[in-house]
Amino acid sequence: MLEIDNLTAGYDRTTVLHGVSLTVPDEGVVTVLGHNGAGKSTLLRAATGLLRPRGGTVRLDGEDITRLPAHRRVRRGMAYVPQGQQSFPHLTVRENLRLVADGQPSGAREATADALDLFPALRELMTRRAGLLSGGQRQQLALARALITRPRLLLLDEPTEGIQPSVVAEIQQTVLTLSARGGLSVLLVEQHIDFALRAADHYHVLEAGRITSQGAGDGEAESAVREALAV
Repeated sequence: MLEIDNLTAGYDRTTVLHGVSLTVPDEGVVTVLGHNGAGKSTLLRAATGLLRPRGGTVRLDGEDITRLPAHRRVRRGMAYVPQGQQSFPHLTVRENLRLVADGQPSGAREATADALDLFPALRELMTRRAGLLSGGQRQQLALARALITRPRLLLLDEPTEGIQPSVVAEIQQTVLTLSARGGLSVLLVEQHIDFALRAADHYHVLEAGRITSQGAGDGEAESAVREALAV
């Protein structure tokens, strides 16, 4: 599905990623863990085409998309939910969803209904402006907007950050449900170690822009990850 090979990227004169390589398999979930400033968001921005790499390659289904603009990657089945519960704050929940649905070639009504089934609380908020939602509700809206595109590859940047615990549990369960359904690969950046490993087939620990530890997301991984992330 997604292959990132020897990726180098950064901003201005600062190099953030130093030769990062990882693979997200078909219908697999790969998580990336690391402290703030390790380069996790930079990795996702480079993978989605929002940041041009300085070196290395990004491949989707074997095709080199390293220089492909972000909107063309979306057409190939990528969807990105960035950090920060992003939405159009002056539009209602319904308008936020419709804005994405109207851009889909077909099946938008069914895709919207499926997304709302995953986040039923949004059905009662359809006329509320997104800027008036709680952080957890905005994150649910951001995820629903991404899912309307029927992605084959979903990239999530800290989907549970700064959200009340009850909604964190809902979002975690949604990610697990989506991965269990099949037909979707996920690249997840996450701070909650237990959730990250429970969701993952494979994990990577990123430190100062380099992968320092990796392994299978199984019951034996937690102690290794906590040791790798120990300050």
